[in-house]
Amino acid sequence: MRAALFITCLTDTLFPRTGQATVALLKRLGVAVEFPLEQTCCGQMHWNAGYERETLPLIRRFVRAFAHAEVVVSPSSSCVGMVREQYPRLAAASGDEGLAREVATLAPRVLDLTELLVNRLGAVDVGAYFPHRVAYHPTCHSLRLLDVGERPVQLLQAVRGLELAELPDADQCCGFGGTFAVKNADTSIAMLTDKMRAILDSRAEVCTALDNSCLMHIGGGFSRARAGVRAMHMAEILASTER
Repeated sequence: MRAALFITCLTDTLFPRTGQATVALLKRLGVAVEFPLEQTCCGQMHWNAGYERETLPLIRRFVRAFAHAEVVVSPSSSCVGMVREQYPRLAAASGDEGLAREVATLAPRVLDLTELLVNRLGAVDVGAYFPHRVAYHPTCHSLRLLDVGERPVQLLQAVRGLELAELPDADQCCGFGGTFAVKNADTSIAMLTDKMRAILDSRAEVCTALDNSCLMHIGGGFSRARAGVRAMHMAEILASTER
């Protein structure tokens, strides 16, 4: 299989190790990884802020960049959700019938990393080793938009040495929500505090998720509190083979 990597702007600029881990993991599983250099932001930031018209040029660029990909994979459920759930609506509303057709053809081929691993490759045990107690936080987009279900848990349970902690109120939002964390800082911090308390109650050493945006929020909270809990993208755990 050949897969085009949609790295996302947040991962590219702030969390490059997640991208590197994704490539290493896929290559280990025999996937030929391509990286279209013309890719940029998917436009989620613009759309979240209410700038639908400004999102359209980014949709067109995304379609051009990935039009010929057999499958597009991304270590971000949030951005995959944007492409699969919002692109069709925005393209249809634009009145550009050609764009709407292109989006309808491409969007179903854009997958979250766990969807590619479990659904397309049939891989649950990916040969990882990570000897730590880990709490999995199901992010809102992975849980509610993509409905990834038990795939992330299955992948983590198959990691050698990993002890999967039970996370209380796991389905509750961490409070990030992009601009929500800025515009509604007090509410966001209160939600983050609840999430941090749940992770601490699980006695986890590491908190993992499918979105670096949420992990940035959670990890920032633990860093400020000096609580000794690391935030780490699941791709990095699945790529780990050190003993």
